[in-house]
Amino acid sequence: MSGLPKTPVLVEEGGNQCRKRSQVNNEQSSKRAKLDEMNVNEKKSNFSLLTPNSNGAIKMSATTIKPGVATKKLVIKNFKSKPNLPENYQETTWRKLREAVIAIQTSTAIAYSLEELYQAVENMCSHKMASQLYVSLTNLVESHVKANIEQFLSESMDRQVFLKRMDDCWRAHCRQMIMIRSIFLYLDRTYVLQNPSIHSIWDMGLDLFRHHIAMNTLVQTRTVDGLLLLIERERGGDSVDISLLKSLLRMLSDLQIYQDAFEHKFLQATERLYAAEGQRLMRELSVAQYLAHVEKRLKEENERLLHYLDPSTKWQLIHTIERQLLSEHLTGILTKGLEALMDGPRLSDLTILYNLFSKVKDGLNELCNHFNAYIKKKGRTIVIEPERDKTMVSELLEFKERLDHVVGACFQRNSKFVYSMREAFEYFINQRQNKPAELIAKFVDLKLRAGNKEATEEELERLLDKIMVLFRFIHGKDVFEAFYKKDLAKRLLVGKSASVDAEKSMLSKLKQECGGGFTCKLEGMFKDMELSKDINITYKQHLAASQEGAGLELSVYILTMGFWPTYPAGEVRLPGELTRHQDHFAKFYLAKHSGRKLQWQATLGHCVLRAHFAQGNKELQVSLFQALVLLLFNDGDNLSFEDIKTTTNIEEGELRRTLQSLACGKARVLSKAPRGRDVRDKDHFAFNNDFTNKLFRIKINQIQMKETSEEQKATEERVFQDRQYQIDAAIVRVMKMRKALSHNLLISELYNQLKFPVKPADLKKRIESLIDRDYMERDKDNPNQYNYVA
Repeated sequence: MSGLPKTPVLVEEGGNQCRKRSQVNNEQSSKRAKLDEMNVNEKKSNFSLLTPNSNGAIKMSATTIKPGVATKKLVIKNFKSKPNLPENYQETTWRKLREAVIAIQTSTAIAYSLEELYQAVENMCSHKMASQLYVSLTNLVESHVKANIEQFLSESMDRQVFLKRMDDCWRAHCRQMIMIRSIFLYLDRTYVLQNPSIHSIWDMGLDLFRHHIAMNTLVQTRTVDGLLLLIERERGGDSVDISLLKSLLRMLSDLQIYQDAFEHKFLQATERLYAAEGQRLMRELSVAQYLAHVEKRLKEENERLLHYLDPSTKWQLIHTIERQLLSEHLTGILTKGLEALMDGPRLSDLTILYNLFSKVKDGLNELCNHFNAYIKKKGRTIVIEPERDKTMVSELLEFKERLDHVVGACFQRNSKFVYSMREAFEYFINQRQNKPAELIAKFVDLKLRAGNKEATEEELERLLDKIMVLFRFIHGKDVFEAFYKKDLAKRLLVGKSASVDAEKSMLSKLKQECGGGFTCKLEGMFKDMELSKDINITYKQHLAASQEGAGLELSVYILTMGFWPTYPAGEVRLPGELTRHQDHFAKFYLAKHSGRKLQWQATLGHCVLRAHFAQGNKELQVSLFQALVLLLFNDGDNLSFEDIKTTTNIEEGELRRTLQSLACGKARVLSKAPRGRDVRDKDHFAFNNDFTNKLFRIKINQIQMKETSEEQKATEERVFQDRQYQIDAAIVRVMKMRKALSHNLLISELYNQLKFPVKPADLKKRIESLIDRDYMERDKDNPNQYNYVA
């Protein structure tokens, strides 16, 4: 049965045969459904349309099998003879198909129905005519494509007209090939699929168009040049036909010549355009304008990729623009405009700068380096200039806050920039040795003093956190500790601390940052104050029980000498009543704490005096020195400078400042003759009975509590001396452990252990000092080697 059409079904009933022709229309309507379902090897020919007398299939009528009736048997038999094709069938059929293809190519009406043409192709394929059919179709399409090339060879044609004609030709070719393929679909799905070496009908059409038209040297050159001209005009701001660009570029992609014919030339033109534009605009525009232009250009090119360029071009195109507009000008952009952008700060422009630089190689590294240099330059200006000392800390805090905002809002809190900012701060803040640490300590003192009403507790806490950030950058933290301890002592002893909670919060921050060893003395100061309160309560109870000390209330702070700053021990002459109370307290305290020694510090004392003036009674809040001077006027109305000095035994400089505060300040409870701002040896002082003030309790400025240049130098000297002790201790500790060590290794080990900045020359001096004191010695054979002396 191989090679024969499927036999019709014969129904045998009682020995009689009957054959009924099936309806042609039913067979035609089911043909397409059968075509997709049948296997290629099982498809059979049907000539019912061409041979009316051919055999048909018997249409079986539905019958109902009744119970008891015998079932009928089906017998399948072959045709008695093989159907034959009509004469000249191949030529006749191809003529019809050729006429249809030409009609499609010439855009005229097709004389036959598409179904009839499809059936003809199917019949030819079923009778092994597919190969010849494919070749004939290829030749027919090729001849048509060749005929189209002539219209593009005219030399005088305008570029725009040329591109539109090319687009029309391409669109027409695509429409024709779609129509032709729909007629020859059976050929495409059988013969082409069975032969992988030949093109599908659509690919065959593309290949012919590519070979005869698109690959023609003249046509290709004029097409690509025309496209580049259109793109150049669009980049220049002119209006062009985007749909024409899109269609022709898609044509090049479909023909698989986009990369070879167009992309390379396009990228070269792009590089030339933006190289010249970058050089020109860097001279003409400000950095902010230039960055905005680069961002605009990148956006435009991305839109071109969306609208008409092939997506495969994206990386190379964007990379070319970024290289010509950014990479080539990294240093120029940053040198020309980063400082102006940072000074603003112009956050939107800095954000654009960061985003653009993050796209190019080494962009962020360059930006980070210039950012670091900017911080060092600006910060050093703040720190180095002595005339800015009063505002240094405030400016540093503001500068740090501004930079934090820039890094967070513009630089996406990039860790590289955060680290760079810290390194720059640590560098410039230590350019001026010791002074920043001193000024930060004084700034903290100013904010923690009573009377600082510019901040709530929450604001003060946030401010302390910011100050701690600056504190971390300081190398000489011992300088900060010395000045902070001195100022803290004043706040605690005079009662000028704004908040105990704020003081302890600051102490906790310092302890967390530097460890318990750094804050142990400061914690001891707070402990002394708390113990002193308890002692004073006990002392008052003692006085009440013994009925002593009437008329004068004495409060004493017991300070542990190692915790508190060192104060000058000046001996002054106290009135008898004060001396008696002082001795009474000493007796009381030593009775409870035997073996201890009390040393009275007159410079830290303060008093409240009741004064009687002509306008009424007042209370004067004064220092102990001021009180000693004022009490003298109970016994005399007019006293000379020498008399006061002899009677009180106050140090001469301190006495002058004290008299100046009483006779030349805002509250002049004494009058001076002759008048003047300075106190001289021949001056005389008298009680000012006519003194008036609307307040009942008047605080007279305590001159002795203000820091003098001598006190500042003394503090610095104390820090220097402490450092000498620490260096000596570190050298002995290292040598004791190592026994013998070279000079370079010893210096290196000391740098690792010491927490403050020190010069090699200073270390060498301390080593020589220890050698002189026999803690160590030079090796006899190697002068560069030290040995520990047990």
